[in-house]
Amino acid sequence: MPRAMRPEVADSWQRSAAAGVDAGADEPPITLDEEALAASRADHPLAAVYPLLDEVLGEPARRSDALLALTDDQGQILWLSGTTATRRRAERIGFVEGSNWDEQYAGTNAPGTSLTLDRPTMILGAEHYRESVKPWNCAAAPIHDPTGRILGVLDITGGADVAVPMTLAMVHTAARLAEAELASAYRPTPAHGPNAAGRLATAPFTLETLGRREATLAHRGRRQVLSRRHSEVVALLAAHPEGLTGDELGLMLYEGGSTVSTLRAELNRLRGLLGEEILGSRPYRLLVDVAADWHLVAASIAADDLVTAVRRYAGPLLPWSDAPGIRDLRDELHADVRQALLASRRADLMAGWTRTPWGSDDYAVWLAQEQLVPSGSALHRVIRAHLARLDAELA
Repeated sequence: MPRAMRPEVADSWQRSAAAGVDAGADEPPITLDEEALAASRADHPLAAVYPLLDEVLGEPARRSDALLALTDDQGQILWLSGTTATRRRAERIGFVEGSNWDEQYAGTNAPGTSLTLDRPTMILGAEHYRESVKPWNCAAAPIHDPTGRILGVLDITGGADVAVPMTLAMVHTAARLAEAELASAYRPTPAHGPNAAGRLATAPFTLETLGRREATLAHRGRRQVLSRRHSEVVALLAAHPEGLTGDELGLMLYEGGSTVSTLRAELNRLRGLLGEEILGSRPYRLLVDVAADWHLVAASIAADDLVTAVRRYAGPLLPWSDAPGIRDLRDELHADVRQALLASRRADLMAGWTRTPWGSDDYAVWLAQEQLVPSGSALHRVIRAHLARLDAELA
């Protein structure tokens, strides 16, 4: 480790070491073969903006003997642009389409560290964790969809010409340009089925709960972060559009139920926040169409579109909530996604799952990956190392 190291780089080295990354490894694993790469490109939202990004940054990168790379939200390189000579040099470190540059596979690097930190990042020479990557410099910035979810990372990788602050500024600006382009074409996913009687006929509200401590309710560009209890109430009512009685809602919110006065006071505060035109009573219900993020995940699983389901699954539903009804929703959705993943026999999707906080210790998924990945490959060695660690920890 270099003597003088920026704190964010030192933290990344610690994460890399904890993940078992071999600093002497020549290249990271290929997690997308040609067929899976083509499918991922076709399905990915960033396909719509890659031509724009290549037009803005591709030519300057080629003139500097650098590469423009665009990854997905798992760190897998989907598109790579550069001169033939530069791409051949990059092949020596495994910087190729289909390779995975998430920190847990490739160690400290700009695309992987930017993905982990969710912010623009530059990694220079010796700051890279793996020895083979140290001759390179890279600058990367995440790209988000209009709901704030990370879609992937834009990266410029090259030699000395890249190692200037202007490179990171250019990459950051291009990423924001891509986000603006995505926002201009964004249409919220509508709720399915006819409007219930008494509901407002309007554009649906969107409710974001997956992986979040507190839910966000969005409508026509306005986003409102709810308190933890209000997050639980709105999520439960979104899951029961027919409405809930006070007794039913109380049992779903509180262990052992609650007093009528406690629940009524909580709902009065929520009604004051949202408005009477949104929250109804007798029974308690939402008077607007709400498209919750878990609805899309569940619908994608039902349509056998596991790629979309896994991409949209940003984590367990309100993971810090201990409300009984939320626990039931969370456990059911998590089990459905996990079961579909195991049944898919898709090693690339399993690799994405095991790099998440909720999937990093999922022994069954690691074991399924081991059976699917060719023995002797770099990815197989990573999988075996993780299984050995889990064996030791779980005895």
